[in-house]
Amino acid sequence: MVLSKSTNTYNRQYWEDSDFPILCQTCLGDNPYIRMTKEQYGKECKICVRPFTVFRWCPGAKMRFKKTEICQTCSKLKNVCQTCLLDLEYGLPIQVRDAALQIQDDLPRNEVNKEYYIQNVDNQMSKYDATQPSNSALKSKGASDLLLRLARTAPYYKRNRPHVCSFWIKGECRRGEECPYRHEKPTDPDDPLADQNIKDRYYGVNDPVAEKLMRRAAAMPALPPPEDRTVTTLYVGNLPDNITEDELRAHFYQYGEIRSLTLVPRAQCAFVQYTTRSAAEHAAEKTFNRLVIGGKRLTIKWGKSQGRQGINDKNESAPVLEPVPGLPGTLPPPPAFLHPFPPQMPPPPNRPNDFFNLHHYGPGGWGGWGPGMAPPVPPPPAPVAPVTPVGLHYPSQDPSRLGAHAHANAPQS
Repeated sequence: MVLSKSTNTYNRQYWEDSDFPILCQTCLGDNPYIRMTKEQYGKECKICVRPFTVFRWCPGAKMRFKKTEICQTCSKLKNVCQTCLLDLEYGLPIQVRDAALQIQDDLPRNEVNKEYYIQNVDNQMSKYDATQPSNSALKSKGASDLLLRLARTAPYYKRNRPHVCSFWIKGECRRGEECPYRHEKPTDPDDPLADQNIKDRYYGVNDPVAEKLMRRAAAMPALPPPEDRTVTTLYVGNLPDNITEDELRAHFYQYGEIRSLTLVPRAQCAFVQYTTRSAAEHAAEKTFNRLVIGGKRLTIKWGKSQGRQGINDKNESAPVLEPVPGLPGTLPPPPAFLHPFPPQMPPPPNRPNDFFNLHHYGPGGWGGWGPGMAPPVPPPPAPVAPVTPVGLHYPSQDPSRLGAHAHANAPQS
């Protein structure tokens, strides 16, 4: 163990000795069979410069080894992870959390004052519950809208990837796929994210990651209420699989009286209708982009207006369906030889003698004949090319079936 000259070796009673670190889920990793190495008083805390117990472990396959950077006392003062120094509850930088909760940093920066302050905090934590954050401001403050919108709901294991291989950047790496470091282009030196300081992150000043998140929060979309005041329904999407209607009703009932709640498990969504418009607006404001149930961030949208739906339905033209084979309008016209009379000549008037097929021959004309007169023989029809049937053919379409027959004067085919 190598300690700096600033370490007070005479005050060893305040050196930290712990059995397990204070870590977030991301730094701990997804490996359930993790193994750690423990080194008592292995390093100095990068904040209070006191020797503390250092833990080292690998969070998962193809990940880099990680270790604790600050002592547990400094971790409890800010309620942050000992390795990444992000908030344990929201997974956000300290600067974002303190700005959202309006917390002023009152930690001393002088070495002597800092050591005295840390010793008093240790004495207080030994008397009270040491699992809770020692900062009284964090205990009294609740969650804000900004924190709920920016909070990370799932671990971000990509943060545990190996560092970039410096030999690969120079073109001198000979390990190939066996190299434990990443063969990727490094971050641009002009990028603010490339210059991060652990002390600035802990004290919540000049943190480029926090500034990036604040800009993202300012650019987040809002959910304006619809112009139709009769709309009091909210669409809730991305629901967990095991959620019940009673659980969803118990959560949304705090914003106002619910008229109806329809849960659609197959689509993982629900429709919540309130009795008043003010209750629906209050629920939309409090839940949009910040409601998390079962580890999933729910999607909140306004329902559609019934009046506008009717207007849109009237304006939309009816869909044009394709013709069904076999129905009227889809068959080709019948051949010309099936017509009893030519299309250019009108049929003769219905006379009693025509029913019994009694005709008298004599001079006469077509359409003006009487007793002793016979109608002229119609000219033969022009040859017609055979028509290929289109679509399906049914027996009822055959004119020679079911008792159908051509006119007596029509030529026989």
